[in-house]
Amino acid sequence: MNVEEVLKAKMKGVCRCCRNCDGRVCAGEVPGMGGIGTGSSFRANVEALKMIKINMSAVHGAHSPHTGVELLKLSLKTPILVAPIGGMDVNLGGGLSEEEYNSAVVVGANKAGSIAMTGDGPNLLHFKAGLNATASVGTGIPVIKPRFSEEILERFKLAAESGATAVGIDIDAAGLVNMTKSGQHVGPKTEKELSEIISKSPLPVIVKGIMTTGDALKVLNAGASGIVVSNHGGRVLDYTPGTAEVLPAIARQVKGKLTIFVDGGIRSGIDILKMLALGADAVLIGRPVTRAAVEGGSDAVKELLEKLSNELRTAMILTGCEKIEDIGRQVIYQE
Repeated sequence: MNVEEVLKAKMKGVCRCCRNCDGRVCAGEVPGMGGIGTGSSFRANVEALKMIKINMSAVHGAHSPHTGVELLKLSLKTPILVAPIGGMDVNLGGGLSEEEYNSAVVVGANKAGSIAMTGDGPNLLHFKAGLNATASVGTGIPVIKPRFSEEILERFKLAAESGATAVGIDIDAAGLVNMTKSGQHVGPKTEKELSEIISKSPLPVIVKGIMTTGDALKVLNAGASGIVVSNHGGRVLDYTPGTAEVLPAIARQVKGKLTIFVDGGIRSGIDILKMLALGADAVLIGRPVTRAAVEGGSDAVKELLEKLSNELRTAMILTGCEKIEDIGRQVIYQE
């Protein structure tokens, strides 16, 4: 079998390994890698990025762009991080064990000069696999489902003990199907509840699942260090807009006050340039990383992140951006 056939076999039909990963073939396949319901939220992420055009410029002095960034007191070689995904048995057909997957993404990201977020799930082993991988390299960002506050704080403590750099809460998992089916409580959090949790956290807290300016401001007021603009890959609520559509308004409200991450449909260095131009400080890559991890472990994850970084660097040369901070609205074409 060739590489593609091997990958499809390992994915066991949960992911079709489509040439264009846009959510059309896997619509409604949740749990799994598809988008919930009609799959429109998954597709909206991809389509929103496709609609954005770039101003090409070659009359400038940006010969050797630098992709390094300072995030959460970390010096990273690239603004491209790994998104948190847990539950390999449910979401990836068991092609890799939880330990194997987390090791692949955490070690691979570390080799590429980046950092990985790791996931949570119905089984505590899902979360601990990420902690073990984090401990192996001494850095990582474990992300916890929106459980009862005391459960979140207990996981924050475990994360700190593993050497994590920061922790996250993916509040966009408030109605996640695989959690409720397994009897695990998840639900929304008020600004007050978030404030209390964050005040007791031993590490900086990132809140994932922000899609409105109102929620961004509440999270800012609650004391978070960062947000992830995300609709959970289109896997929790049908008919949401794409993240690229809501990012600019959110950035206008909280840019410089919170570290802004974004995910959703990002497939290339050009997509990354677009998200940074729209106001993100860094991006998260999800589905493409899962395929790399299953295909070739940590080395394949490293190669993917480096490939995307090189594509971003080329895009920066052709838009006149010497460093990440130079990427702004001037690179976006507007009639």
